[in-house]
Amino acid sequence: MIYLDNGATSFPKPKGMIAAMEECMMYYCGNPGRSGHRMSMKTGEAVYHARREVAEIFHIQDGSRVLFTKNTTEALNMAIRGILREGDHVITTSMEHNSVLRPLKSLERKGITQSVLQADRNGFLAAEQIESALRPNTRLVAITAASNVTGTKMPLKEIGRICHRHGVLFLIDAAQAAGSMDLDVSALHASMMAFPGHKGLLGPLGTGGLYVQEDIALQPLLQGGTGTESKSRMQPGDYPEGFEAGTINAPAIIGLGYAASFVGRIGPEVIGSYEEELICCLEDKLVEMPFVQLYGPPPQKKTGITLLNLKGYRPEELTEILSSRYGICVRGGFHCAGLAHKTIGTWNRGAVRISVGPYNTAADMEALADAIWELGKNEK
Repeated sequence: MIYLDNGATSFPKPKGMIAAMEECMMYYCGNPGRSGHRMSMKTGEAVYHARREVAEIFHIQDGSRVLFTKNTTEALNMAIRGILREGDHVITTSMEHNSVLRPLKSLERKGITQSVLQADRNGFLAAEQIESALRPNTRLVAITAASNVTGTKMPLKEIGRICHRHGVLFLIDAAQAAGSMDLDVSALHASMMAFPGHKGLLGPLGTGGLYVQEDIALQPLLQGGTGTESKSRMQPGDYPEGFEAGTINAPAIIGLGYAASFVGRIGPEVIGSYEEELICCLEDKLVEMPFVQLYGPPPQKKTGITLLNLKGYRPEELTEILSSRYGICVRGGFHCAGLAHKTIGTWNRGAVRISVGPYNTAADMEALADAIWELGKNEK
C-alpha cells in the first residue's frame, strides 16, 4: 500500500508514539487533575510534559496557553465562538475549510457579519486585500495557513502585521501547516492558532489544540468538570483546565507530545522541504501528461499537496481505482471546502488530492505517476 492521504491524517505514525501511549494505558493511566494518588499524578505530569512539547514546536513560551481538543474543528469553534459577540465583523477567505466557514455562517443570526475575500485561481490571497476589507467593527481575521485543497501558502507574516497594527485579532487555521511549516506564534502576531495533532505533527487521531495569546478573554466552549473550584457552578476561566472540561484523552495527548518532540527534532521546515521535493518529482511527470489537469500554485508556493483531475474519470472513481487496482490511497471529492473548489474552478466536479508526508518516498511518486499514465493513455 502507498499512502498519499496525509492531508486527512498522517500515516504511518512514529513507533515511539505508539509505545508511549501503550505504556500509559498499561501502567499508570489515572484521571489527571482529578485525584491525589500516584497514578493520577503521574498521568498529569505526562500530560504537562506533552503540553510543553507541543508549545515548543510553535515557540509558545507558556504551555498553559495550549488547550487540547479532539481536532482542529473543535479548536476553531472554540476560538470563533469564544471570542465573537453581536456587532462584530470577521474577515475570512474563499479558501477556508468548512470548520471556519460553517461556524461563521451560523453566527450570522447572532448579529455577527463577515467578509469572505476572494482568492485567485491558485488559491492565493494578497495581504493588501485584508487591509482593504477592515472596518471599524472588525474583530477577527480568520485565515488558513495553507489550503487543504491546493496547499497554497498564505502570507501569514504580512497579514499578522496588518492585524497587529490595527488592533484586530488574528486566528490561524494551521490544519495543513503544523509540522511542515515553521509557525512561530509571536513572529506571526497570532492571537490564536488552531492545529491538528494527527496530521503533520504525526500524533494519534482525535487530537488537536488551540493556542490562545495571554491577553485574550476567551469564553469556554464547554462547561463541566475541571478538577478545580468544584463548589462553584460557574465555569472557571483559568488556563488550561477551564477550557478542557471533562476527562481528557490522556493517552492520546501523551502520544501527541512524543510525536511533536519527534517532529521538532527533525524540524518542520526540513519536513516541509522534503515534501516539496516529492511534489516537485511528481508534478514534473504529471505536467507532461496531456490528459492530466493540475490545479494550484507550483510546489515552492504550497505544502505537500497535488490536486488534479484525469480526463475520462470522475474524482471519486479515480480514487477507487487507484486504491483497488494499484494500492494507492488518495482522496477525491470536495474536501470539506466547497468555496475553495469554486475559487479554483472545480465547483462542478471536485478533484483528486494527493498529500504526501515525511514517510513517503520518490518511489511512491514514481508509482503514482506510472498508474496515472497507464489510466490516462488507456482512457475509457
